[in-house]
Amino acid sequence: MLQPVMHLLKGLDIVLASKSPRRKELLKNVGLEVTLCPSGFKEDLDPRQFSNFSEFVEETAHQKVLEVENRLLRLGQSPDIIIAADTMVTLNGEMFGKPRTEDEAFEMLTKLSGRSHTVYTGVVVKHADEVIKFTEKTNVFFGQLDEAQIRGYIKTGEPMDKAGGYGIQGVGGTFVERIEGDYFTVVGLPLYKLCSVLYDFFKF
Repeated sequence: MLQPVMHLLKGLDIVLASKSPRRKELLKNVGLEVTLCPSGFKEDLDPRQFSNFSEFVEETAHQKVLEVENRLLRLGQSPDIIIAADTMVTLNGEMFGKPRTEDEAFEMLTKLSGRSHTVYTGVVVKHADEVIKFTEKTNVFFGQLDEAQIRGYIKTGEPMDKAGGYGIQGVGGTFVERIEGDYFTVVGLPLYKLCSVLYDFFKF
């Protein structure tokens, strides 16, 4: 999708306001070289202040962009593009972030077992004075898990830095029977929509 404008994108300083090697790898796979710059935003927004999950993840991503932009400006750096994303797992109106303890991871995965849930990823792209915000959502269907499977997974350490306590691109993918929507939304960076936004910035 980006090939007609790749010669322009390759000359730009693109910053990904994240510490996620997964997101960086996704962009590298489509030909984009980005610099990781983890945001210092505390991610302490109150979800009750937002009318829906999309607004919440978009605003969290926006705050990540603003924090990184302001910090880099103080250092005399001004990236051409800053991208941030925030992913949230939801089930019956409940939001699941990253588990803080193994017990919390066990509780999350037990709730997800044998059921479908929805993953939201909000993305913000800032180029010059233009800011684009969007959210993609995907329904994920887990198979039935027993206690030994959940505890065995937790021992791998994978759940502890993943929204909802699992990573679909890793061992956690073995729990997923099927999905409805964009796989990359669940990974944490919806590629189709993001590339569409980047293309629209630079197409003639």
